[in-house]
Amino acid sequence: SSTALQTTAFGLALLSTLFLLLATCTDCWMVNADDSLEVSHKCRGLWRECVTNMQDGVRTCDQYDSILADHPVKIVVTRTLLITADLLAGLALATLLLGLDCIKFLQEEPRVKLKMCYGAGVILSIGSILGLVGSVWYAVDVYLERSMLVSHNIFLGVHYDFGWSCWLGMAGSTGCFVASVLLTCCLY
Repeated sequence: SSTALQTTAFGLALLSTLFLLLATCTDCWMVNADDSLEVSHKCRGLWRECVTNMQDGVRTCDQYDSILADHPVKIVVTRTLLITADLLAGLALATLLLGLDCIKFLQEEPRVKLKMCYGAGVILSIGSILGLVGSVWYAVDVYLERSMLVSHNIFLGVHYDFGWSCWLGMAGSTGCFVASVLLTCCLY
């Protein structure tokens, strides 16, 4: 039924939006993947870089300079895309919540509620694409950076892999996209 579909889409959108928000706020987009004896665990995020000492578990973080400072393009682009995706997903969730059949708001206007669900789906799809582009852009950049160093036989003693924040961004974006498909294609 349409109510079950709406509720499923809302649940998925809510979970996916939380993943996107967590990806944006957390600081493990890149993680050191050194095979030698590790004494520390390094994570780089969109906002800061953190190092955890493996012996005593002490974690220290360096905040990047101001938001307006000269940052690498991948950080600026990923931040912009993810923040925009977060805002769009939040707007879509609010619209979807009011459009749900089980919510009393505008109950005498079923066509308006259906249009709200559809609109939420469209907004979610835009947000999901931006989030996915941001996450994948970052991941590809990490990969290319590593490949370039390897091809030039440069070994810095540490190389980076995609961190869990990056995967969270991809998962959140994909979930938002699936929810948007449910709302735009399956609801009618």
